[in-house]
This record gives sequence, structure tokens and C-alpha cells, in this order.
Amino acid sequence: MRRYACLPATPVTEGEFALVTVQDEHIEAIRCWRNAQIDVLRQAEPISPDQQVQYYAQQIWPSLNLAQPRNILVSYLRDGRPIGYGGLVHLAWEHRRGEVSFLLTPELAADPVRYPRYFALFLRLLQRVAFEHLGLQRLCTETYAFRTSTIEALEGAGFRLEGRLRRHVIVDGHPVDALMHGCLLDEWAAGAGPN
Repeated sequence: MRRYACLPATPVTEGEFALVTVQDEHIEAIRCWRNAQIDVLRQAEPISPDQQVQYYAQQIWPSLNLAQPRNILVSYLRDGRPIGYGGLVHLAWEHRRGEVSFLLTPELAADPVRYPRYFALFLRLLQRVAFEHLGLQRLCTETYAFRTSTIEALEGAGFRLEGRLRRHVIVDGHPVDALMHGCLLDEWAAGAGPN
């Protein structure tokens, strides 16, 4: 089983949900989820199966043994089965910060009841990884303004709105603002933090 050397040997869990290092058998499903939800990602074109395998072989698998990898990608499991993935990307270890990445299966992403609940739980688990295990000081996100349930879940997990990039991206031919949120270790520890 693949795992990051910088993460605990046992998965971070809450009830039937867990975060584990992305495994080889997860990457094709992740590719399909990404291609199906390209409008909410910073991804210009669909990813081919070969591109996906090559990306993990060249960028992700070699970084697993690093003390400070640039990206930490995890699968989000429910009862041992992947329902999403994400992690910490663009890690700046010297500044103790990282950007949150997250994607659920298309079916769950479209569910107005389960999506916010599952995203909020993912954030709780990832905050524990970032703040308790990795010693990060700050997490940040970029979210397109039309993703209101994502924004509500972020703010419910202690992320504060820090800025708006007006007409930052074009989605379906229309300019869309991007909202920047941040969560600091001390704020998380004082409020939303370890339960």
C-alpha cells in the first residue's frame, strides 16, 4: 500500500470515513471524476488514461518518500471505498502553508444534501492532517463564486473569506469571480479545531 512518509502510518478517520494516500487502483476513477467536473477545476482539457498514469508515475509516486512533498494527494473513503479525493497542493513548507484540493464523485457532488456534509467532514479530516501531523500554519482555497454550497462548507469549517478575484475565470463562456479563503492554525485550534 502506498503512503506518504510524512503522514501517519494509520489513516485519519472519523466514523466510516477515512483519508488515505491515493492508491494505484484509485487513479482511473479520479481521472473520470475530474473530466466530468472540469468546469469547477483549473483543468483546461480532459485527461487521457495515459496522461493520468504518467502524471502519477512522474509527479506523485516519486514524492511519497520525501519529507516535504510539493503535493499530498489523498483518497476520501467511506466504508473503505473511494468517494472522492483531494489533499494539500502547492505546499510551501518554508512558509508552512498549503492549498486545499477536493473533489467528490459526480453523483455526490450533485447531491445538495450529501455534498456539503461530506465536504465539511473532509475539511475536518484534512485540517487534522495539516495542522496536527504536518505542522502547517495556514490553509487556503480558491473557489468559483457559483459554488455556494462549497463556500458555505468552507466558512463553516473556519475558513475566512480573504478576497475576491473579479472575473477571474471563464466558465461556460461567462466570466466568474474566484473567492479566496484561508484558515489559520490558531483560529482552527480556538474554534473549529480538534474535536
